[in-house]
Amino acid sequence: MRVRRDSYALILLPGALAFLAVVVVPFLMNTAVGFTDWQGVGSPHWTGLANYRELLHDSEFWASFRHSLFMVVAMAAIPTALGLVLAAALFDYIGKHFGTRIAAVLRACFYLPQVLPVAVAGIVWSWILAPDNGSLNALLKAVGLGSWQQDWLGDPDLALYTVMGVLVWVQIGFPLVVFMAGLGRVDPQLYEAAELDGAGWWRRFRHVTLPQIRPEVYVVLTWCTIAALKVFGAVYVLTKGGPGGATDVPSYFSFTTFFEKTQVGYGSAISTVLTVIILALATIGLKLQNRAEAV
Repeated sequence: MRVRRDSYALILLPGALAFLAVVVVPFLMNTAVGFTDWQGVGSPHWTGLANYRELLHDSEFWASFRHSLFMVVAMAAIPTALGLVLAAALFDYIGKHFGTRIAAVLRACFYLPQVLPVAVAGIVWSWILAPDNGSLNALLKAVGLGSWQQDWLGDPDLALYTVMGVLVWVQIGFPLVVFMAGLGRVDPQLYEAAELDGAGWWRRFRHVTLPQIRPEVYVVLTWCTIAALKVFGAVYVLTKGGPGGATDVPSYFSFTTFFEKTQVGYGSAISTVLTVIILALATIGLKLQNRAEAV
């Protein structure tokens, strides 16, 4: 037994060293820089909690954090709800009436945005949403809805909701795949018993599907919420936080503070706070998941 445990330790050692070098050490270095005033050159000047005190009164940071709440809706709440309904429909209706192959093809189509590079998807959507020659405005004009044409990414009142719509499209495939995998472990006799009792699709969804895949729901909500809080690529490609900061989020705000304003200490403090929030949410999500699995 001692030999086997030693062999397990040797197998885990490379991964542990990589995690230490890539995650732990940079996080500790970033946290230390957050207590300094530094422009990226020369010697850092120790300022203690000054950056964090400034952060508490920084209206731009709190505005970016409010935008993150919209991103949580777009990347966690809406995709989870739609993913649940779509997964149940594909598994419980499409798969039974049209065959599992059709259901698998539709599942792959929904998941396709997840495997597309963010830069590629963002550039394509910027073409679609362009105000002058974009496909969306051209389509609206072609069907007689020219009055609905908008500067989708350039209007401060619309830009955030437009980015949210793109992120729903990007994210919906992940919950769908996870929920369909969860449905595969549900005892089919539960659905058969519900059908014999006269339960329709919606009642089977509420009383059989949802209780059985509760652990998967917590996994998806936790994972997608974390992804929403640290979203960067889509904002960078589509709007660069604009117009006028209307789509700024903490990760992009930290990036611009760090690299464009060269306020390295302050940017590090922002990213440290964001990391702590994400770790806290991940811990809560894991506890909820364990509780759901224990029921």
